[in-house]
Amino acid sequence: MNGNDRYLLVVEDDPGLQSQLRWCFDDFQVAISSNREEAITMVRRHPPGVVLLDLGLPPDPGGVTEGMKTLQEIQLLSPLSRIIVVTGDHDRDHAVEAIGLGAYDFYQKPVDAEILKLMVNRAYSVFELEQENMRLQAHQKEGPLQGIIGSSPEILKVCRTVEKVAPCDVTTLLLGASGTGKEVFARAIHNLSTRKNQKMIAINCAAIPENLLESELFGYEKGAFTGATQQTPGKIEYADKGTLFLDEIGDLPLELQAKLLRFLQERVVERLGGRKEIPVDVRIICATHQDLTTHIQDGRFREDLFYRISEITINIPKLKDRNGDALLLARTFLNQYCSDLGKGTKRFSEDAIQAIENYPWPGNIRELESRIKRSVIMADNGQITAEDLEINFDPQNNTPLNLKQIREEAERSAILRALNHSNDNISETAKNLGVTRPTLYNMIEKYNLKA
Repeated sequence: MNGNDRYLLVVEDDPGLQSQLRWCFDDFQVAISSNREEAITMVRRHPPGVVLLDLGLPPDPGGVTEGMKTLQEIQLLSPLSRIIVVTGDHDRDHAVEAIGLGAYDFYQKPVDAEILKLMVNRAYSVFELEQENMRLQAHQKEGPLQGIIGSSPEILKVCRTVEKVAPCDVTTLLLGASGTGKEVFARAIHNLSTRKNQKMIAINCAAIPENLLESELFGYEKGAFTGATQQTPGKIEYADKGTLFLDEIGDLPLELQAKLLRFLQERVVERLGGRKEIPVDVRIICATHQDLTTHIQDGRFREDLFYRISEITINIPKLKDRNGDALLLARTFLNQYCSDLGKGTKRFSEDAIQAIENYPWPGNIRELESRIKRSVIMADNGQITAEDLEINFDPQNNTPLNLKQIREEAERSAILRALNHSNDNISETAKNLGVTRPTLYNMIEKYNLKA
């Protein structure tokens, strides 16, 4: 079959209706099957763009059991296929049940050729968009920077800053909440720097016990302490000529802050138990989710060290502040884990998409990735729902996608705000909004507002 043909699978046991549908869709490559077994064989051979599925199939033509099973099996084999279920008259409940299981739409007999053609064409357009989206994701680079996925203005601004900072050998401080991807940005800086062919050594200052952190950073000589049986260079030395990433720098003990400050000033280290100064050429990138200015006021962080590590400061936004990026990241993780875990192809249901866009993501990207991975493992079919993501979603609180609706809500909000500012003075409100009084009265009436 030509890959450019629009492929429609009709699952229908009535020979008369089969012929009618084949004639109706002469602009499609139409395949006909009479039962579940034939339909599944055809889907395995060539996944269709759209499936017209009669729920009343043999051996249960009077019921819907066989049709529902066919629906679920097709979804597992070809999640991108759009399934339109065809039901008998007065059988709306079963149609709604099929929609709940992931069907794209439903149509009730008797067949009206024009309406059904509109539904199938619309479904096929959605199928093509999904395919194109998959192709773009497969061929696109990871994002504006290597390892960075996002298209929001907020994240693009950070990426532009990274591109400017990376070639300059300056100490950089990354500020952002836990799970926002600070280490990913640190690696992006390293990969765009003149040191990209050298090592990047990362150390988490909060994860290493205080009594071990000094030796981890600066190394030690043989016999420096009990158990020091051989000379061991520290992480700073290992990063020579490359980049040292100090994550959670806000948890660095005060006495070590003084030693790190000396290294940043002199660019030499002394191992524990040693007296030799060892020169090290390394770029330092630091990160923290804490407010270092508060730590300075409380005496927990040295002010002179703060100015040394923050020659350039980059603020990384929370996921909830990155407009549109949550869904982009979610789709990327979905494709990644479906591949890694051998789960075939899955897609998000409409309520899952709305939940992803509206959930505040307190754990940021780390939480999003964790929820997507778990849902890929636990989802029962080719569709991931808000329930699979374990997100309680209220559709009534959903942000609209319709531009007219968005504009009207923005207009209404602006009028209310202007009225409040002017204490309901119409002339002043009209002046502040840049409209005439008659226009303002019309808008107040339109949005049912009382001045």
